[in-house]
Amino acid sequence: MDRQNVAWILMLLLLLILGVAETTDPLTDLENIAGKLVFYQMEGNATFVRDTGELASDVPTETMFELFDPQKNFSTAKFTYTWDLGNGEVIQGTEPVVRYHYPESGNYTLRLKVGVNVTKYAPLLTDFYSMDVQVLDAIKNIELRGPSDYEVSQNTSMAFHVDGSPPIWVCWRFLTNCIPDMSAGCTLTMLYENTLRLNHTFTSTGVHCLDISVRNDISKLQSSFSIYVKRSNNTHMFFILSCAAVLVATFSFITVIACRPLHHNKSQIAASSNAVFLKNQDSDYQSSILFNFSKVERGEKEPLLLQYGSQYSS
Repeated sequence: MDRQNVAWILMLLLLLILGVAETTDPLTDLENIAGKLVFYQMEGNATFVRDTGELASDVPTETMFELFDPQKNFSTAKFTYTWDLGNGEVIQGTEPVVRYHYPESGNYTLRLKVGVNVTKYAPLLTDFYSMDVQVLDAIKNIELRGPSDYEVSQNTSMAFHVDGSPPIWVCWRFLTNCIPDMSAGCTLTMLYENTLRLNHTFTSTGVHCLDISVRNDISKLQSSFSIYVKRSNNTHMFFILSCAAVLVATFSFITVIACRPLHHNKSQIAASSNAVFLKNQDSDYQSSILFNFSKVERGEKEPLLLQYGSQYSS
């Protein structure tokens, strides 16, 4: 009887030890389990880790619950996951990952309910995780709105539309004749809207390039635009008017030089000549006037009119 009592006592002690061990199993207390939510987004063949809570819209997304269990205490536990994406969509499953995408930009709160079955007889334990998510539109296009031909030496205004969610960092620079200059930097601008306006004056004609690099918190894009710069029409008009003024001045000078000796000769003739008017009367009593120009020395006098005819005596 003593041996049987000892055996029963040992069995009771063993069961008691197992019960205490089961009640103190770390699987029954999720508050001491570390874990976190990690976001991944796939675009093409590239996978991006979004650990800041900022996601790109309309891009395949995976959210994973990473359980921190270095001792492998939860290797036999069964988990259930309920994902509330914050846009009205709820997904349930037994895998610690969910695949989805946000079609539109905005602010969302993703919530996760984790359920754990520790043992067959233990009650279901639950815990909650949440994270605020900001969904942004990725930059996919830069569009030049306006002509691509401009005139030299004129203040040029350009407008560029950036397809993406602001705020947007823009770095731009002009390259003369599209020759790369590695030593030259770029002008950095912060955009709080989707339109970039630039004012620039081209100093030479030809083909110029405008390099633009833009990025926001989730994407970046680089593009280059070819711009043709031609001569200004005002410059042509100024050149034509200048040439016309030079021609007019030249012809005026030639005319003055050509006409100046003619006036000098006329003045000499007027100063050194004298006209003598002669009246001649023929037999038919018809009179005629004869003009005779002769040189007159200075100081000499000569009658202006010599009249020939019958003299009447009183």
